[in-house]
Amino acid sequence: MSLSRVSHALSVCCGLALCGLLLMQPAWADGSCAAPRQMDGFKTCADVAAAEREGTVVLYTTTPDSDISKVLAAFHAAFPAITPNFVRIQAGGLYAKLLSERQAGSYLVDAMEIDLSLVQDFQNRHGWLQYVSPEMAAYKSEFKSDPEGYWTWVSASMSGIAYNVNLVPADQAPKSWQDLLDPKWAGQINVKSVLAGVQHDVWYDLRKIYGNTYWDKFAEQKPRAFDSWVQQFERCSNGQDKIIGTAQYSGYLEMKARGAPLGFSFPPEGLPVDPAGTGIVANAPHPQAARLFMDWFLGVPGQRAVVAATFSYSVRADVEPPEGGVAFSSVKLLVPDDWADAVRSERQFVHDWNRITGLR
Repeated sequence: MSLSRVSHALSVCCGLALCGLLLMQPAWADGSCAAPRQMDGFKTCADVAAAEREGTVVLYTTTPDSDISKVLAAFHAAFPAITPNFVRIQAGGLYAKLLSERQAGSYLVDAMEIDLSLVQDFQNRHGWLQYVSPEMAAYKSEFKSDPEGYWTWVSASMSGIAYNVNLVPADQAPKSWQDLLDPKWAGQINVKSVLAGVQHDVWYDLRKIYGNTYWDKFAEQKPRAFDSWVQQFERCSNGQDKIIGTAQYSGYLEMKARGAPLGFSFPPEGLPVDPAGTGIVANAPHPQAARLFMDWFLGVPGQRAVVAATFSYSVRADVEPPEGGVAFSSVKLLVPDDWADAVRSERQFVHDWNRITGLR
């Protein structure tokens, strides 16, 4: 969720030249096909032979390198003739890169997976190719673009509170978001930096519940901010910090599986959900490979690969939760009821979060 972090790029991209480029119609104007082909575990409308001749597919993503490499390795195993490549950057930088390339008329990427607010902003800029994957039928309407075919939720993670069990006994660990304001945790909490969309989600959702006063009080805790959840969990695991105030449950599950001394609290106020959306970028250089990849990615094989690699959740009902994970239905989830308002709040978030984390 990084609109104001890339405000310069966005302002440039509003120029008529870029808008004209983005408004070009895709080859399949209605985005659909009449007779999808059954593959191993999913259906596709792509020309598979043409996709294999194209020989590659390029993904822009915010998923950590080690995790997305595992997902793409599974795709390559299914289609050895197609070599997947990826560029991984935090959401704000990735979106700025894409917009800058498109401003220059350079089309290097086939598909993108990024924070949902940026997904929707890109749709407003007519940046997605409309392709109604036959696998989209397995996704509820709230998990897809309107009209259908531009983007779909490809994964979802939720954020709660994690702690080092060697330093913080479970009965003394913070259980609610309000518990993080206890002075005893001052200087002991880490969070995500302003570059991370998940932090905007948490800031936005808790601000709706408690107002600005919550974050004013939280600033007194002198939290340390980091770009990556890996940094957060490693610091907490080795005792540099006791508490993770924006703890991605997927990261907790992954680190716990590695034997890290971590506990996790599910705040009763609810856990902010950070969905990632994916779609095919207009003017994709490998259009058939992009379609084939998207069908696989949204299908059961791709979604199982995502869950296994990232410990995040699929919103498909026929794909199991990550190993060791609770069911989405068992916890209270916080999702913005007005994504446009969440997008508009970005500038205020950046200002506030830099102040809270001592970066200005």
